[in-house]
This record gives sequence, structure tokens and C-alpha cells, in this order.
Amino acid sequence: MDAPASPRPRRRLVAALLLLAVIGAGLAVHALLPDTAATDIAGDALYAAAAYLAVVIVAPHLRPVMSGCLAAAWCVAVELFQLTGIPLQAGAVFPPAMLVLGTVFDARDLIVYLVTVAVLVAIDAVLSARSTRRNRA
Repeated sequence: MDAPASPRPRRRLVAALLLLAVIGAGLAVHALLPDTAATDIAGDALYAAAAYLAVVIVAPHLRPVMSGCLAAAWCVAVELFQLTGIPLQAGAVFPPAMLVLGTVFDARDLIVYLVTVAVLVAIDAVLSARSTRRNRA
């Protein structure tokens, strides 16, 4: 009997499709909605989701907790990098850089990133467990 196919290619494909949707939603929030606390939080949550999905695409074999740790580390590092002022200067020269690096530090962003990543880790863990059970059956 053949071994079941690895779920990694499917996981990578699903993550890539979700990443495209998250990027589209993020660009829509940025371009179409007024700049408010709610849209800032939405943008932060979408950024964290994009980071998580990017980790899954690059390393689909990682368990959700490790993917979450890497995504959270990226988000925190980018937020702390804003304390240098370099992202703000880069955004003034090349505005799309603001979408990746942000502009100015905001401690609230750290909370949004961590909460979002924690939620995504929980969802991914549940879905991964279900997929593993199905492949064993």
C-alpha cells in the first residue's frame, strides 16, 4: 500500500492563495478606507497574517507554533526597526516601502501582531490536526 501524499504541497498552495487574499485586503484597507484607529488595527492584523502565511509558504513543514514564532519575530523586528527612523525615510523616498516597513513605532501594533499570530496558530493547529487524522484514516 502506498503511503499517503504529503500535505505540504497543499498547505503551501492554500497559504499562497490566502496570502494573495490578505494582500488584496490590506491594499484595499490602505487605499479605500479613511485612516482611523480601526483601519490601523485591521492593517496590522492583515500584516501579521501575511507574515504568518509567508512563513508557511517558505517552510510548510514547520508546526504552527514555530511558524507563529517566526512570524511574530518578523513583525516585532519590523516594528522595533521603526524606532530608527529609517522606515520613515525609506517611505518618503519610495512610498511602497511603507507597506512593508511601516513608518513610526506604535506599541499597540505589537499587541495586534501577537494576538493575530496567536489566533492564526490556533486555527492552523486545529486544521493541521484534522488533516493529519484524515491522512491516517
